[in-house]
Amino acid sequence: MARTLSQSDEDLRRFCAVPCLDALDPDTVRRHAPDAALLEEEEGTPVGRASLWWRAAPSYRGERVGLIGHYAAANGAAGARLLDAASAHLANAGCTIAIGPMDGSTWRRYRLMTERGSEPTFFLEPDNPDEWPGHFTDAGFSALAQYYSALCEDLGAIEIADAVARRLLKHGFTVRPIDMARIDAELSALWTLATDAFADNFLYSPISEVEFLSMYAPLLPVLRPELVQIAEHSGRAVGFSFALPDVMQARRDVAVDTFVFKTLGVASRMNQRGIGKWLFDCTIQAARRLGFRRAIYALIHADNPSGRLAHPSGRDFRRYTLYARRL
Repeated sequence: MARTLSQSDEDLRRFCAVPCLDALDPDTVRRHAPDAALLEEEEGTPVGRASLWWRAAPSYRGERVGLIGHYAAANGAAGARLLDAASAHLANAGCTIAIGPMDGSTWRRYRLMTERGSEPTFFLEPDNPDEWPGHFTDAGFSALAQYYSALCEDLGAIEIADAVARRLLKHGFTVRPIDMARIDAELSALWTLATDAFADNFLYSPISEVEFLSMYAPLLPVLRPELVQIAEHSGRAVGFSFALPDVMQARRDVAVDTFVFKTLGVASRMNQRGIGKWLFDCTIQAARRLGFRRAIYALIHADNPSGRLAHPSGRDFRRYTLYARRL
């Protein structure tokens, strides 16, 4: 039976010892500040874990949401016991729906890979054992949201909307790469912009500037500034795109010819002006100049209109699912 853990070093060490494709450490667990953490053991060996959040969970259709994250289970039986215990715990806390896996926020790791396909994993792509989706469905969870990643294998085939660029330039908009010489100020400005641009996104919850910077700082060694484009108007950032080389190719001893289009955001007051398309085009043009041949449009919500920018230049090659269980 799953037991509720303290925040002691020993408890968190055992929590993080559950086998998982992506390592988890006690400092990360503390920083994510779950309201509870559950550990499933078999004969003294950690075989399942989950963190729970309900006090600062995102809103969803008037429900009282509880989140299940930091999920890992060594086998289906452990996963079933763990997810049942997590659901009961959230119900006792007054939640009406459990959503997972989500590590407390959509800014962090969430959803499961449910259709792997034949392409290898790309940089920053969350991975999981293929059995884990079955853990959730066997425990009474069903799909709440679907996501996909798409691959464009020929950047030269993407049509650039020159008329959009000319119109925005005429009205005082500019686009430039991120300035690495003042990266702290640049990332701070992107945090301000992102918290506005994504505020209406599905299951959005705010993030502190400190955590935002801690997420992006480790990426700086592999960043190509040309792949991070910032749109401005009257000296203020009004949109940005964030892309990175797929360094997983180098780890497989393959030439890095692919970049990962990770994020695109436009200030809410600037929507419907074509800024997103312009940023997308500027990123593609920069990637061509840098010698990239392929682009991955990563982790797009199936209902997100920004996905239209990727098509017909991309083909879906991976799918992911976020699950929910009514309590």
